[in-house]
Amino acid sequence: MSLPVLYSFRRCPYAMRARLAILASGLSVELREIVLREKAPEFLTSSPKGTVPVLVLPSAVIEESLDVMLWALENSDPEGWLVMPEAGYDWISRCDGPFKTALDHTKYAVRYPDLDPEQERGRAAEFLLDLNAQIADSDWIFGATCTLADMAIVPFIRQFANSDRSWFDAQPWPNLQRWLCRFLASDRFAGIMTKYPKWQAGDRSVIFPNRA
Repeated sequence: MSLPVLYSFRRCPYAMRARLAILASGLSVELREIVLREKAPEFLTSSPKGTVPVLVLPSAVIEESLDVMLWALENSDPEGWLVMPEAGYDWISRCDGPFKTALDHTKYAVRYPDLDPEQERGRAAEFLLDLNAQIADSDWIFGATCTLADMAIVPFIRQFANSDRSWFDAQPWPNLQRWLCRFLASDRFAGIMTKYPKWQAGDRSVIFPNRA
C-alpha cells in the first residue's frame, strides 16, 4: 500500500510542526520537498492554494498544518502529546493569530511600509513574555511533559528569534530562551531538518522519517 504523501518545505515553520508530529507518531509518509518559487504542478493539483504542508491521503487532502499534526497524533500518540489542558489550544491560537501576524510584520517589514516594525515587534513580545511566564521553571509549557502546544508553537518562536537573534537573546525571557535552546539542540529537531532535493515527478520516493 502506498504511503500518504507530505508536500513540505524544510524551513517553513508550518511544515516543520507537521513533520514534528509525524516523527513523534511513529508513522511514515512519502516526503516531497517543494521549492516555493517553483511549485511542482502535482502539488498545485493536490492543493491549489499552494502553501505547505499538504498531506495527501487516499480519500482526503489535509491542507492545514495543525490538522496534519492532529491526523498523525490521533492515529498514534506514543508520547502523549494530546494529553494537555484545553488551554493548550488557546496558546496555539494566540501563536497562529496575533503573534504570527506581528512576527510577519517584523520579519518582513519592507512589505508593510505603513506599519512601525518596532511597534509590531513589541506586539509579538507580549506573547513571548506571557509564554516565558507560563513555562516558568518547567521544561515545557505545561510542566515536565512535552505536549502538542510546545511543538506547534516552537517553530514560530525559532523563526522570530532568528529574525534578530542578538535582540532576542538580550530579552528577559530566560525560561523561553532555555525552552527554545533545548529544542534546537534536540535529536527531534535534527530529525526534521534533513535537507532533501526539490521533488519532481519520477523521482525515487523519500520516506520520512528516515529510520535507517
